[in-house]
Amino acid sequence: MLTFLQVLTSGIAIGCVYGLVALSFVLIYKATETISFMQGDLLMLGAFTVLALNAGVGLPLWLAIALGLGLMVGLGAGLERSVLRRALGQPHLTAVLLTFGLGLMMRGALTAVPAASHSMHRLGQPADEALRLGGLALAPAHLMVIGATLLVAGALALFFRHTRLGLALRACSEDPRAAALSGVPVAAMHTLAWALGAGLAAFAGLLLAPITFIHLNMGLIALKAFPAAVLGGMSSLSGALAAGVFLGVVEALAGLALPEGAKDMVPYLLLMGALLLFPNGLGSAAGRERAR
Repeated sequence: MLTFLQVLTSGIAIGCVYGLVALSFVLIYKATETISFMQGDLLMLGAFTVLALNAGVGLPLWLAIALGLGLMVGLGAGLERSVLRRALGQPHLTAVLLTFGLGLMMRGALTAVPAASHSMHRLGQPADEALRLGGLALAPAHLMVIGATLLVAGALALFFRHTRLGLALRACSEDPRAAALSGVPVAAMHTLAWALGAGLAAFAGLLLAPITFIHLNMGLIALKAFPAAVLGGMSSLSGALAAGVFLGVVEALAGLALPEGAKDMVPYLLLMGALLLFPNGLGSAAGRERAR
């Protein structure tokens, strides 16, 4: 039972990271109807940016995190205004290829830095001693990830329900034409969506850093977060977060019960099962939600 609880906690923590990246996918998709395939690279770039500010420039960790996240939010907004906005009105494949290409450019730029490409890095000095509750030992990094995810989820809920910008972004996501007629600046909301999506991905990278360290391949976790976004319906932020946690838990329990390596198939098996059982359900649900 103790082993089960420890594995469950680990699954919830990694599921929170999946959920945050899935949130970034859904936030951008709801506002712009574009699937961004550079979220994993933004996650990686955000972690390396904070690492460079902390270990390279010498800024305190809290300041490096604040400044690094601000830079990533600015990068998301800048990419939308300079490149991605040109894909509006074009076939969906155009935007997909643009985001894919931008992600490869970010990865290529970091690969050219020997210190980034040849080693793994730790951000700060997190506590290594496990928190013990009786016979149960919990990793502080896992508890930090869960707590931070709850704070971000609460902050997003307040933002979308009680701020003018959040309400405007929701209106633009539901019906851009009606929002424009009501005076909502749709172009600015698109910029905000990409900026928030980049910030969420970078924040997920910071939460992942104490668990897997910082390295060039850490962005591949987005390939597991995308099924969570799809299972959540691509129209619900809370659904994306819940699906991410669910996938993380199932994957962790599969690693406990199945042979090594089998757990990596779990997100895709669940996604394939959902698509086969409900071939029109996930997409049509998103369409109905948008139509309302």
